[in-house]
Amino acid sequence: MKTTKFLSVAAVAVAATVALAGCSAGGSGSGGGSDTAAASCKPSSGKVTLDFTTWVPNMDKVVAIWNKENPDIQVKVSIVASGNSGTYQNFFNQLKAKQAPDIGQVEYDSLPAFRVQDGLEDIGACAGVADAKKDFSEGLWNQVTFGDSKSVYAIPQDSGPMALYYRKDLFEKAGLSVPKTWDEYAQDAVKIKALGGNIANFAKGDVNQFAGLVSQAGGQWFSNSGSDWTVNLTDGASKKVANYWQDLIDKKLVNTLPSFSDQWNSAYDKGQDWTWVSAVWGANTISSGAPSTSGKWAVAPMPQWTSGETKSAAWGGSSNVVFSGSKHPAEASKFLVWLNTSKEALAALNKQANLYPASTTGADLPALTEGLPFYGDQKIYEEFATAAENIQPFTWGPTMTQTYSDISDGFGQAASGQGTLLEALESGQSKTVAALKAQSIPVKG
Repeated sequence: MKTTKFLSVAAVAVAATVALAGCSAGGSGSGGGSDTAAASCKPSSGKVTLDFTTWVPNMDKVVAIWNKENPDIQVKVSIVASGNSGTYQNFFNQLKAKQAPDIGQVEYDSLPAFRVQDGLEDIGACAGVADAKKDFSEGLWNQVTFGDSKSVYAIPQDSGPMALYYRKDLFEKAGLSVPKTWDEYAQDAVKIKALGGNIANFAKGDVNQFAGLVSQAGGQWFSNSGSDWTVNLTDGASKKVANYWQDLIDKKLVNTLPSFSDQWNSAYDKGQDWTWVSAVWGANTISSGAPSTSGKWAVAPMPQWTSGETKSAAWGGSSNVVFSGSKHPAEASKFLVWLNTSKEALAALNKQANLYPASTTGADLPALTEGLPFYGDQKIYEEFATAAENIQPFTWGPTMTQTYSDISDGFGQAASGQGTLLEALESGQSKTVAALKAQSIPVKG
Protein backbone atom coordinates (compact mmCIF):
# COMPACT_ATOMS: atom_id res chain seq x y z
CA MET A 1 0.00 0.00 0.00
CA LYS A 2 2.73 2.44 0.93
CA THR A 3 4.61 1.89 -2.30
CA THR A 4 1.73 2.32 -4.71
CA LYS A 5 -0.05 5.04 -2.74
CA PHE A 6 2.45 7.74 -1.97
CA LEU A 7 5.38 5.32 -2.03
CA SER A 8 6.97 3.52 0.85
CA VAL A 9 10.09 4.43 2.72
CA ALA A 10 12.71 1.92 1.63
CA ALA A 11 16.45 2.13 1.14
CA VAL A 12 19.44 0.25 -0.21
CA ALA A 13 22.65 -0.29 1.69
CA VAL A 14 25.62 0.01 -0.65
CA ALA A 15 29.36 -0.23 -0.42
CA ALA A 16 30.91 3.19 -0.85
CA THR A 17 34.40 4.57 -0.90
CA VAL A 18 33.64 7.87 -2.60
CA ALA A 19 33.84 10.84 -0.24
CA LEU A 20 30.62 12.83 -0.08
CA ALA A 21 32.54 16.02 -0.68
CA GLY A 22 33.27 14.71 -4.15
CA CYS A 23 29.60 14.40 -5.15
CA SER A 24 28.84 17.06 -7.71
CA ALA A 25 27.33 17.69 -11.07
CA GLY A 26 28.65 15.24 -13.61
CA GLY A 27 30.69 13.55 -10.90
CA SER A 28 33.37 16.17 -11.38
CA GLY A 29 34.17 16.44 -7.71
CA SER A 30 33.93 20.20 -7.86
CA GLY A 31 31.00 20.67 -5.50
CA GLY A 32 27.54 22.16 -5.92
CA GLY A 33 27.15 25.60 -7.42
CA SER A 34 30.61 25.64 -8.94
CA ASP A 35 31.57 26.81 -12.44
CA THR A 36 31.76 23.18 -13.49
CA ALA A 37 28.25 22.57 -12.23
CA ALA A 38 27.01 25.64 -14.09
CA ALA A 39 28.73 24.50 -17.26
CA SER A 40 27.13 21.08 -17.00
CA CYS A 41 23.73 22.76 -17.05
CA LYS A 42 24.19 24.53 -20.34
CA PRO A 43 21.25 23.65 -22.62
CA SER A 44 21.91 21.04 -25.26
CA SER A 45 21.64 21.95 -28.92
CA GLY A 46 18.95 20.42 -31.06
CA LYS A 47 16.19 18.01 -30.04
CA VAL A 48 16.67 15.99 -26.85
CA THR A 49 15.20 12.68 -25.69
CA LEU A 50 15.30 11.92 -21.97
CA ASP A 51 14.96 8.43 -20.49
CA PHE A 52 12.84 8.38 -17.31
CA THR A 53 12.54 5.26 -15.11
CA THR A 54 9.81 5.33 -12.47
CA TRP A 55 7.38 3.04 -10.68
CA VAL A 56 4.57 5.61 -10.50
CA PRO A 57 1.55 4.12 -12.29
CA ASN A 58 0.31 5.95 -15.38
CA MET A 59 3.32 8.27 -15.41
CA ASP A 60 3.36 7.87 -19.19
CA LYS A 61 -0.02 9.61 -19.36
CA VAL A 62 1.33 12.56 -17.37
CA VAL A 63 4.48 12.76 -19.46
CA ALA A 64 2.36 12.76 -22.61
CA ILE A 65 1.16 16.24 -21.64
CA TRP A 66 4.76 17.49 -21.54
CA ASN A 67 5.72 15.78 -24.78
CA LYS A 68 2.82 17.40 -26.61
CA GLU A 69 3.82 20.86 -25.41
CA ASN A 70 7.61 20.42 -25.75
CA PRO A 71 8.51 18.86 -29.10
CA ASP A 72 12.22 19.65 -28.65
CA ILE A 73 12.50 17.90 -25.25
CA GLN A 74 10.83 14.51 -25.40
CA VAL A 75 10.64 12.16 -22.40
CA LYS A 76 10.53 8.39 -22.78
CA VAL A 77 9.03 6.63 -19.75
CA SER A 78 9.81 3.15 -18.39
CA ILE A 79 7.49 2.00 -15.58
CA VAL A 80 9.14 -0.63 -13.38
CA ALA A 81 8.86 -2.27 -9.96
CA SER A 82 9.28 -0.14 -6.85
CA GLY A 83 12.78 0.80 -5.75
CA ASN A 84 13.27 -1.83 -3.08
CA SER A 85 11.90 -4.52 -5.40
CA GLY A 86 14.99 -4.49 -7.57
CA THR A 87 14.92 -1.14 -9.34
CA TYR A 88 17.48 0.46 -7.03
CA GLN A 89 19.95 -2.34 -7.66
CA ASN A 90 19.34 -1.95 -11.38
CA PHE A 91 20.09 1.76 -11.06
CA PHE A 92 23.39 1.03 -9.32
CA ASN A 93 24.32 -1.52 -11.96
CA GLN A 94 23.48 0.94 -14.71
CA LEU A 95 25.48 3.69 -13.06
CA LYS A 96 28.48 1.38 -12.85
CA ALA A 97 28.13 0.53 -16.53
CA LYS A 98 27.52 4.22 -17.39
CA GLN A 99 24.15 3.29 -18.84
CA ALA A 100 21.81 4.87 -16.32
CA PRO A 101 18.68 6.68 -17.51
CA ASP A 102 18.68 10.47 -17.42
CA ILE A 103 15.98 10.57 -14.73
CA GLY A 104 14.98 8.15 -12.01
CA GLN A 105 12.58 7.80 -9.08
CA VAL A 106 14.34 7.67 -5.69
CA GLU A 107 12.77 7.76 -2.25
CA TYR A 108 14.06 10.36 0.17
CA ASP A 109 15.82 7.98 2.52
CA SER A 110 17.58 6.30 -0.40
CA LEU A 111 19.11 9.52 -1.73
CA PRO A 112 22.19 9.32 0.53
CA ALA A 113 23.00 5.83 -0.79
CA PHE A 114 23.10 7.18 -4.34
CA ARG A 115 24.96 10.29 -3.28
CA VAL A 116 27.84 8.43 -1.65
CA GLN A 117 28.14 6.43 -4.86
CA ASP A 118 28.46 9.70 -6.79
CA GLY A 119 25.36 8.65 -8.68
CA LEU A 120 23.48 11.95 -8.67
CA GLU A 121 23.93 15.09 -10.70
CA ASP A 122 24.01 18.26 -8.62
CA ILE A 123 21.36 20.28 -10.47
CA GLY A 124 21.48 23.24 -8.10
CA ALA A 125 22.89 25.52 -10.80
CA CYS A 126 20.38 24.46 -13.46
CA ALA A 127 17.86 27.07 -14.55
CA GLY A 128 14.66 27.06 -12.51
CA VAL A 129 15.85 24.70 -9.78
CA ALA A 130 16.77 27.33 -7.16
CA ASP A 131 13.45 29.09 -7.78
CA ALA A 132 11.60 25.83 -7.15
CA LYS A 133 12.65 25.91 -3.49
CA LYS A 134 9.73 28.19 -2.66
CA ASP A 135 7.30 25.44 -3.70
CA PHE A 136 8.38 23.07 -0.94
CA SER A 137 8.54 23.02 2.84
CA GLU A 138 11.92 23.48 4.48
CA GLY A 139 11.86 19.90 5.69
CA LEU A 140 11.29 18.42 2.24
CA TRP A 141 13.82 20.70 0.57
CA ASN A 142 16.37 19.63 3.16
CA GLN A 143 15.79 16.02 2.08
CA VAL A 144 17.03 16.75 -1.43
CA THR A 145 19.81 19.21 -0.56
CA PHE A 146 21.29 17.54 2.55
CA GLY A 147 21.37 20.98 4.12
CA ASP A 148 23.66 22.43 1.42
CA SER A 149 22.58 25.94 0.41
CA LYS A 150 23.84 25.59 -3.17
CA SER A 151 23.56 21.93 -4.14
CA VAL A 152 20.33 20.21 -5.13
CA TYR A 153 20.31 16.47 -5.81
CA ALA A 154 16.62 15.88 -6.59
CA ILE A 155 13.24 17.54 -6.98
CA PRO A 156 10.62 16.36 -4.43
CA GLN A 157 7.62 14.65 -6.02
CA ASP A 158 5.25 13.24 -3.44
CA SER A 159 5.10 13.64 0.29
CA GLY A 160 4.00 11.70 3.35
CA PRO A 161 3.03 14.37 5.92
CA MET A 162 1.81 12.78 9.14
CA ALA A 163 -1.29 13.44 11.21
CA LEU A 164 -3.59 11.65 13.65
CA TYR A 165 -6.33 9.40 12.30
CA TYR A 166 -8.89 8.75 15.03
CA ARG A 167 -12.31 7.15 15.52
CA LYS A 168 -14.39 10.27 16.02
CA ASP A 169 -17.49 8.31 17.01
CA LEU A 170 -15.71 6.32 19.71
CA PHE A 171 -14.00 9.38 21.16
CA GLU A 172 -17.31 11.25 21.31
CA LYS A 173 -19.13 8.30 22.87
CA ALA A 174 -16.40 8.05 25.53
CA GLY A 175 -16.53 11.79 26.18
CA LEU A 176 -12.91 12.23 25.12
CA SER A 177 -11.50 15.24 23.30
CA VAL A 178 -8.99 14.77 20.51
CA PRO A 179 -5.55 14.62 22.21
CA LYS A 180 -3.48 17.68 21.36
CA THR A 181 -0.36 16.63 23.27
CA TRP A 182 1.43 13.36 23.79
CA ASP A 183 0.67 13.62 27.53
CA GLU A 184 -3.04 13.76 26.71
CA TYR A 185 -2.60 10.87 24.29
CA ALA A 186 -1.10 8.71 27.06
CA GLN A 187 -3.90 9.69 29.43
CA ASP A 188 -6.49 8.75 26.83
CA ALA A 189 -4.74 5.41 26.35
CA VAL A 190 -5.54 4.51 29.95
CA LYS A 191 -9.20 5.51 29.57
CA ILE A 192 -9.60 3.66 26.27
CA LYS A 193 -8.06 0.52 27.76
CA ALA A 194 -10.62 0.64 30.56
CA LEU A 195 -13.32 0.63 27.86
CA GLY A 196 -11.84 -2.49 26.28
CA GLY A 197 -9.91 -0.90 23.42
CA ASN A 198 -6.41 0.22 22.52
CA ILE A 199 -5.46 3.73 21.61
CA ALA A 200 -3.23 2.44 18.80
CA ASN A 201 -1.08 -0.34 17.47
CA PHE A 202 2.66 0.02 18.04
CA ALA A 203 4.27 -0.51 14.65
CA LYS A 204 7.14 -2.76 15.72
CA GLY A 205 8.16 -3.36 12.11
CA ASP A 206 7.71 0.19 10.84
CA VAL A 207 10.92 1.83 11.99
CA ASN A 208 10.37 4.50 9.35
CA GLN A 209 7.20 5.58 11.20
CA PHE A 210 9.19 5.69 14.44
CA ALA A 211 11.79 7.83 12.66
CA GLY A 212 9.00 10.25 11.81
CA LEU A 213 8.03 10.46 15.48
CA VAL A 214 11.66 11.13 16.39
CA SER A 215 11.86 13.80 13.72
CA GLN A 216 8.80 15.57 15.11
CA ALA A 217 10.43 15.52 18.55
CA GLY A 218 13.52 17.26 17.15
CA GLY A 219 15.79 14.26 16.79
CA GLN A 220 18.39 13.74 14.08
CA TRP A 221 19.75 10.25 13.47
CA PHE A 222 22.32 11.22 10.84
CA SER A 223 24.30 14.29 9.93
CA ASN A 224 27.08 14.88 7.46
CA SER A 225 29.97 17.28 7.31
CA GLY A 226 32.15 16.99 4.25
CA SER A 227 32.96 13.31 3.93
CA ASP A 228 32.19 12.42 7.55
CA TRP A 229 28.91 10.96 8.78
CA THR A 230 27.72 11.21 12.36
CA VAL A 231 25.28 8.59 13.65
CA ASN A 232 23.16 9.29 16.72
CA LEU A 233 20.18 6.95 17.04
CA THR A 234 20.08 7.58 20.79
CA ASP A 235 19.92 11.35 20.98
CA GLY A 236 17.64 13.00 23.54
CA ALA A 237 14.61 13.06 21.27
CA SER A 238 15.03 9.40 20.32
CA LYS A 239 15.27 8.38 23.96
CA LYS A 240 12.17 10.41 24.80
CA VAL A 241 10.11 8.83 22.04
CA ALA A 242 11.40 5.32 22.83
CA ASN A 243 10.68 5.63 26.54
CA TYR A 244 7.22 7.06 25.83
CA TRP A 245 6.13 4.13 23.68
CA GLN A 246 7.92 1.63 25.91
CA ASP A 247 5.72 2.81 28.80
CA LEU A 248 2.59 2.25 26.70
CA ILE A 249 3.83 -1.22 25.74
CA ASP A 250 4.73 -2.16 29.33
CA LYS A 251 1.27 -1.10 30.52
CA LYS A 252 -0.35 -3.02 27.63
CA LEU A 253 -2.10 0.13 26.45
CA VAL A 254 -1.29 -0.49 22.77
CA ASN A 255 -1.68 -3.39 20.41
CA THR A 256 1.44 -4.96 18.87
CA LEU A 257 0.10 -6.61 15.72
CA PRO A 258 2.09 -6.75 12.47
CA SER A 259 1.23 -3.64 10.49
CA PHE A 260 -0.98 -3.98 7.42
CA SER A 261 -1.75 -7.61 8.25
CA ASP A 262 -5.26 -9.10 8.28
CA GLN A 263 -5.23 -8.95 12.09
CA TRP A 264 -4.17 -5.32 11.97
CA ASN A 265 -6.98 -4.44 9.56
CA SER A 266 -9.47 -6.37 11.66
CA ALA A 267 -8.50 -4.53 14.85
CA TYR A 268 -9.30 -1.22 13.19
CA ASP A 269 -12.41 -2.52 11.45
CA LYS A 270 -13.83 -3.84 14.74
CA GLY A 271 -13.00 -0.71 16.73
CA GLN A 272 -10.37 -2.42 18.86
CA ASP A 273 -7.74 0.19 17.90
CA TRP A 274 -8.86 3.82 17.99
CA THR A 275 -6.08 5.89 16.42
CA TRP A 276 -3.20 5.71 13.98
CA VAL A 277 -0.44 8.31 13.71
CA SER A 278 0.33 7.97 10.03
CA ALA A 279 0.93 9.68 6.71
CA VAL A 280 -1.48 11.01 4.14
CA TRP A 281 -1.42 7.74 2.20
CA GLY A 282 -2.95 6.10 5.28
CA ALA A 283 -6.34 7.50 4.29
CA ASN A 284 -6.60 4.80 1.62
CA THR A 285 -5.12 2.15 3.89
CA ILE A 286 -7.83 2.63 6.51
CA SER A 287 -10.71 2.88 4.06
CA SER A 288 -9.68 -0.33 2.31
CA GLY A 289 -8.74 -2.24 5.48
CA ALA A 290 -11.62 -1.16 7.70
CA PRO A 291 -14.56 -0.70 5.31
CA SER A 292 -17.29 -1.14 7.94
CA THR A 293 -16.10 2.01 9.74
CA SER A 294 -16.95 4.40 6.90
CA GLY A 295 -18.03 7.81 8.14
CA LYS A 296 -16.62 7.22 11.62
CA TRP A 297 -13.06 8.46 11.17
CA ALA A 298 -11.56 11.94 11.29
CA VAL A 299 -8.10 13.49 11.01
CA ALA A 300 -6.39 15.89 13.42
CA PRO A 301 -2.84 17.23 13.82
CA MET A 302 -0.20 15.00 15.40
CA PRO A 303 -0.09 15.31 19.20
CA GLN A 304 2.65 17.72 20.27
CA TRP A 305 5.36 17.41 22.88
CA THR A 306 4.86 21.05 23.82
CA SER A 307 1.34 22.46 23.97
CA GLY A 308 0.65 25.00 21.27
CA GLU A 309 3.27 23.80 18.78
CA THR A 310 2.37 22.56 15.29
CA LYS A 311 5.30 20.32 14.42
CA SER A 312 4.81 17.45 12.00
CA ALA A 313 6.95 14.86 10.24
CA ALA A 314 6.99 12.70 7.13
CA TRP A 315 6.56 8.99 6.54
CA GLY A 316 7.16 8.05 2.93
CA GLY A 317 7.47 10.00 -0.27
CA SER A 318 9.94 10.15 -3.12
CA SER A 319 11.81 12.43 -5.47
CA ASN A 320 13.06 12.58 -9.05
CA VAL A 321 16.79 12.67 -9.68
CA VAL A 322 19.06 13.33 -12.64
CA PHE A 323 21.58 10.51 -12.64
CA SER A 324 25.29 11.14 -12.92
CA GLY A 325 26.46 10.99 -16.51
CA SER A 326 23.30 12.39 -18.07
CA LYS A 327 24.17 14.43 -21.14
CA HIS A 328 21.14 16.65 -20.67
CA PRO A 329 20.88 17.85 -17.02
CA ALA A 330 19.51 21.24 -18.10
CA GLU A 331 16.63 19.72 -20.03
CA ALA A 332 16.03 17.04 -17.39
CA SER A 333 15.87 19.69 -14.68
CA LYS A 334 13.45 21.80 -16.70
CA PHE A 335 11.15 18.79 -17.11
CA LEU A 336 11.34 17.86 -13.42
CA VAL A 337 10.52 21.37 -12.25
CA TRP A 338 7.44 21.29 -14.51
CA LEU A 339 6.49 17.78 -13.40
CA ASN A 340 6.61 18.59 -9.69
CA THR A 341 5.55 22.24 -9.42
CA SER A 342 3.12 23.08 -12.23
CA LYS A 343 -0.60 22.78 -11.49
CA GLU A 344 -1.07 21.05 -14.83
CA ALA A 345 1.31 18.23 -13.97
CA LEU A 346 0.31 17.99 -10.30
CA ALA A 347 -3.34 17.62 -11.18
CA ALA A 348 -2.47 14.87 -13.66
CA LEU A 349 -0.28 13.05 -11.11
CA ASN A 350 -3.06 13.16 -8.55
CA LYS A 351 -5.69 11.97 -11.03
CA GLN A 352 -3.61 9.31 -12.77
CA ALA A 353 -1.48 8.01 -9.87
CA ASN A 354 -3.27 9.17 -6.70
CA LEU A 355 -0.11 10.97 -5.56
CA TYR A 356 -0.20 13.56 -2.80
CA PRO A 357 2.11 16.26 -4.18
CA ALA A 358 5.14 17.45 -2.30
CA SER A 359 4.71 20.93 -3.79
CA THR A 360 2.62 23.35 -1.76
CA THR A 361 1.04 24.38 -5.06
CA GLY A 362 -0.69 21.02 -5.15
CA ALA A 363 -2.66 21.79 -1.99
CA ASP A 364 -5.13 23.74 -4.12
CA LEU A 365 -6.00 20.84 -6.40
CA PRO A 366 -9.78 20.28 -6.53
CA ALA A 367 -9.41 16.62 -5.54
CA LEU A 368 -7.59 17.69 -2.39
CA THR A 369 -10.10 20.31 -1.33
CA GLU A 370 -13.20 18.11 -1.22
CA GLY A 371 -14.69 16.31 1.75
CA LEU A 372 -14.39 12.52 1.87
CA PRO A 373 -17.46 10.46 2.86
CA PHE A 374 -15.31 7.85 4.66
CA TYR A 375 -14.08 10.62 6.94
CA GLY A 376 -17.51 12.11 7.62
CA ASP A 377 -17.10 14.52 4.69
CA GLN A 378 -14.14 16.15 6.44
CA LYS A 379 -11.71 17.88 4.09
CA ILE A 380 -8.85 15.84 5.49
CA TYR A 381 -6.29 16.98 2.94
CA GLU A 382 -6.44 20.46 4.42
CA GLU A 383 -5.02 18.94 7.61
CA PHE A 384 -2.25 17.27 5.65
CA ALA A 385 -1.48 20.44 3.72
CA THR A 386 -0.87 22.20 7.04
CA ALA A 387 1.17 19.25 8.28
CA ALA A 388 3.30 19.35 5.12
CA GLU A 389 4.28 22.93 5.89
CA ASN A 390 5.48 21.88 9.34
CA ILE A 391 7.56 18.79 8.53
CA GLN A 392 10.74 18.88 10.58
CA PRO A 393 14.10 18.46 8.78
CA PHE A 394 15.54 14.95 8.96
CA THR A 395 18.63 13.56 7.25
CA TRP A 396 18.79 9.92 6.19
CA GLY A 397 21.96 7.86 6.36
CA PRO A 398 23.57 5.85 3.54
CA THR A 399 22.71 2.40 4.94
CA MET A 400 19.05 2.73 5.88
CA THR A 401 17.98 -0.80 4.96
CA GLN A 402 20.36 -2.32 7.49
CA THR A 403 19.55 0.33 10.09
CA TYR A 404 15.83 -0.33 9.71
CA SER A 405 16.35 -4.09 9.89
CA ASP A 406 18.58 -3.96 12.97
CA ILE A 407 16.21 -1.69 14.88
CA SER A 408 13.14 -3.62 13.78
CA ASP A 409 14.53 -6.85 15.23
CA GLY A 410 14.92 -5.15 18.60
CA PHE A 411 11.51 -3.50 18.41
CA GLY A 412 9.91 -6.88 17.82
CA GLN A 413 11.60 -8.27 20.91
CA ALA A 414 10.56 -5.25 22.99
CA ALA A 415 6.95 -5.62 21.86
CA SER A 416 6.97 -9.20 23.16
CA GLY A 417 8.49 -8.21 26.50
CA GLN A 418 12.12 -9.03 25.74
CA GLY A 419 14.34 -5.99 25.93
CA THR A 420 13.33 -2.37 25.37
CA LEU A 421 12.94 0.03 22.49
CA LEU A 422 15.89 2.04 23.76
CA GLU A 423 18.07 -1.07 23.80
CA ALA A 424 17.01 -1.68 20.18
CA LEU A 425 18.17 1.83 19.26
CA GLU A 426 21.47 1.32 21.09
CA SER A 427 22.04 -1.93 19.21
CA GLY A 428 21.09 -0.27 15.94
CA GLN A 429 23.54 2.53 16.69
CA SER A 430 26.54 0.23 17.11
CA LYS A 431 25.60 -1.93 14.13
CA THR A 432 25.07 1.08 11.86
CA VAL A 433 28.45 2.55 12.79
CA ALA A 434 30.10 -0.82 12.18
CA ALA A 435 28.37 -1.14 8.78
CA LEU A 436 29.58 2.28 7.68
CA LYS A 437 33.14 1.54 8.78
CA ALA A 438 33.04 -1.79 6.97
CA GLN A 439 32.15 0.07 3.78
CA SER A 440 34.96 2.61 4.26
CA ILE A 441 32.50 5.44 4.88
CA PRO A 442 34.03 7.94 7.38
CA VAL A 443 31.81 7.90 10.45
CA LYS A 444 31.57 9.24 13.97
CA GLY A 445 29.27 7.91 16.64
